[in-house]
Amino acid sequence: MRASEMLAVLFVLVCSRRYATLADEGEESNLQCSCESQSCIDSTCLGRICFYTSVHERVTRGCFSSGEQCHVPDVPNVYTKCCFTHLCNANITVPEKTDENSTRVIVLVGVPLLVLLVLSMVACGLVLWLRSRRQHHQLVEHDTSMPKVPSGGDPTYGDIFDEFCTSGSGTGLPYLVQRTMARQISLAECVGKGRYGEVWRGTWMGESVAVKIFSSRDEQSWFRETEIYNTVQLRHENILCFIASDMTSKNSSTQLWLVTHFHELGSLYDFLQYSTLDPESCLRMCLSIASGLVHLHTEILSTQGKPAIAHRDLKSRNILMKRNGQCCIADLGLAVIHSQSNDYLDVGNNPRVGTKRYMAPEVLDESIRVDVFESYKQTDIWALGLVLWEITRRTVVNGIVEEYRPPFFDVVPSDPSFEEMKKVVCVDQHRPSLHNRLHSHPILSATAKIMKECWFQSPSARLTALRVRKSLSKLDQDHDYDIDKLKLDL
Repeated sequence: MRASEMLAVLFVLVCSRRYATLADEGEESNLQCSCESQSCIDSTCLGRICFYTSVHERVTRGCFSSGEQCHVPDVPNVYTKCCFTHLCNANITVPEKTDENSTRVIVLVGVPLLVLLVLSMVACGLVLWLRSRRQHHQLVEHDTSMPKVPSGGDPTYGDIFDEFCTSGSGTGLPYLVQRTMARQISLAECVGKGRYGEVWRGTWMGESVAVKIFSSRDEQSWFRETEIYNTVQLRHENILCFIASDMTSKNSSTQLWLVTHFHELGSLYDFLQYSTLDPESCLRMCLSIASGLVHLHTEILSTQGKPAIAHRDLKSRNILMKRNGQCCIADLGLAVIHSQSNDYLDVGNNPRVGTKRYMAPEVLDESIRVDVFESYKQTDIWALGLVLWEITRRTVVNGIVEEYRPPFFDVVPSDPSFEEMKKVVCVDQHRPSLHNRLHSHPILSATAKIMKECWFQSPSARLTALRVRKSLSKLDQDHDYDIDKLKLDL
């Protein structure tokens, strides 16, 4: 028998003997109890309290003379019960035991399983909710980005292309939509050729689009433009609207296509060959080019923002004319990307260099700091001044206008070499000449002043694109005020 059991039995026997001793001494007892010990008389005894004890299913009944004896510690397999009425301990039995181990196992196993089940249900519900929300979001994007056929009448897509160029969120169309559109385009006529490849007017669903087909040696330019248009938010009215990009196979050869909005007036270079301008049209064109360059140079910090971009090949051939008299900047094959917030400068890996005629002095003498993004922006400003000069040459003032000529036409040949441009721009520090008629009109006089501030030999002394745009905007506002004042006076 265990020590605890022996102690319990001894305790019960001691209590029984004590009861007998008290009874012999004649202590007052007035409660008859059932008794199963050796000192019992007729299986009963007299005392103040009746007790029942079971030790390993061995039952003992008897009497106590004091209530203190009922306080028995909790011992395994020992049950004790005290009562206070006649023969109350006669019918007492040991209550049925609950399986504590089973209960403990149920608690230890069941509760974690229940918690796990609840967490699983919550996780499944969250996954289903997120999936339904994503599908809804994709449907919304699909509805807003896929070309839609207008209700009523024949479908036209010119307005949709315009919307792609001037509004919307994100970058270009989804890749699958781009490839689908590119394979549905029919090439109509070639509208331009160059060292980079060809430009064709194509038709898609009855609307004209421009298809720029890159030559195999200018493959990196196609990759660069595709990368920029598909990763950067470039929606701006003065940036050429990108529609799609695709790599197709024609006549057993691979062709690299870049599909954009079609502008029937062609490039600014082509437009200036056969068109003259009035000062107001000149200002509108110059302001639109400056606005497009500001959008490129500016980093936009937002959820749908864009990094700063330097063009590096700004010239009249890479600027297109729009029907509203404004211009849009094209050809981002040499662009440099910079993000100040993420601290990175991406110059690309295109071996092609810019157009030598439009190169800034620091590019020609190779003193440009290629690891500083501001250096690339300053070369764009130099080229912007030359483009403004080309526009002002074709502007009529007092009935006088000059023929179109490219920058430095009077000092270098039609296809100048790197060394020839370096001597003219860096050594001789030659600048395009300005006709006297420009100083007789306020718009052209102010524009000429801006051009000169774009041609400083020191890059840091040149204007910024934002400063150029603000100066031209103020000139436009002042001119509008002068016209209104003139009408009022009349």
